[in-house]
Amino acid sequence: MIDNELTIAVTGAAGYIGSRVVNRLQEIHPEWSITAIDNFYRGSVREIGDVTVEHVDIRDRDRLKDALRGADIVMHLAALSGVDDCEANAEAAHAINVTGTSNVAWFCRQQGAGLIFPASMAIIGDPDAFPITTEQPRDPLNWYGQTKVLGEQIIETLADGAFPAHLYLKSNLYGEHQVGGESISKGTVINFFVSRALAGEPLTVYEPGTQSRNFVHVKDVARAYVRSAERLHEQLERGDTGAEKYAIASDEDPSVQETAQLVARIADEELGISPEVVLVENPRAGETLVDEFTVDTTRTHDELGWTPTQTVTDSIRQLLRRHRPANREAPTPDA
Repeated sequence: MIDNELTIAVTGAAGYIGSRVVNRLQEIHPEWSITAIDNFYRGSVREIGDVTVEHVDIRDRDRLKDALRGADIVMHLAALSGVDDCEANAEAAHAINVTGTSNVAWFCRQQGAGLIFPASMAIIGDPDAFPITTEQPRDPLNWYGQTKVLGEQIIETLADGAFPAHLYLKSNLYGEHQVGGESISKGTVINFFVSRALAGEPLTVYEPGTQSRNFVHVKDVARAYVRSAERLHEQLERGDTGAEKYAIASDEDPSVQETAQLVARIADEELGISPEVVLVENPRAGETLVDEFTVDTTRTHDELGWTPTQTVTDSIRQLLRRHRPANREAPTPDA
């Protein structure tokens, strides 16, 4: 591994993944300089260790160029994410996920900086074969996935002959992490179920409930991106260019209903509460409805040395214990 000082820029640094990535970079590479930017549309973190997150909107190319100046590698994590949010704000989704990504990629092309970009598993749509690979056809079912496909295509085009880029298919996130004593989370499926269980509310599952999801913890995603930066450093030293594709996923792909039932069972064990699991009408027309979601992460393992370290069961248990209401003690085992 090369340990020379680098400057790493992280877009979307105030967000769920970005703040964890900055934290991980500080832990593993204190010798590297970090530039952190965000427009604070969703992210609220302003300070991560000794790094201040600057207010910069990736849609403003001139302001972005000034903020990124001197960066050797850009981790481009800023996006308007979520199927519902992108459908409700279609123009903003295009401006951020497509135009903003183009601005970042153009900077990398001009400066020869490495680029890390999560294209999202949403770009695949309904897979035609399993396990899913990074080379499968792109056939997104919603506007969010379509904007991420366009971002991926832009980066592939601009990286050719100009800079090295790592493009990621990323499974469904879950879990939380800490920044300065503050818990950073997001309304992902597992986190949503845990929050409702803690609130004593039913765990609502979109029909049919048998749809499978592959889950990966936010901490494991951050580990992959930091390993990516280390590899990009080596590639920059060699003068490599062009895009490489990786998948981040685990071996856990339960159905949404099974996931809700797991949360309910662990909530009973840890808190003595038994939230009801309820099937409700699915409001989404474009959703992947498959009963398995295995993903091939061989290349990620072989080239980046990455494997997931977190498990769904352990993480659910930790979340419930960490956020246990003050008046709720663990149940006493039967005599």
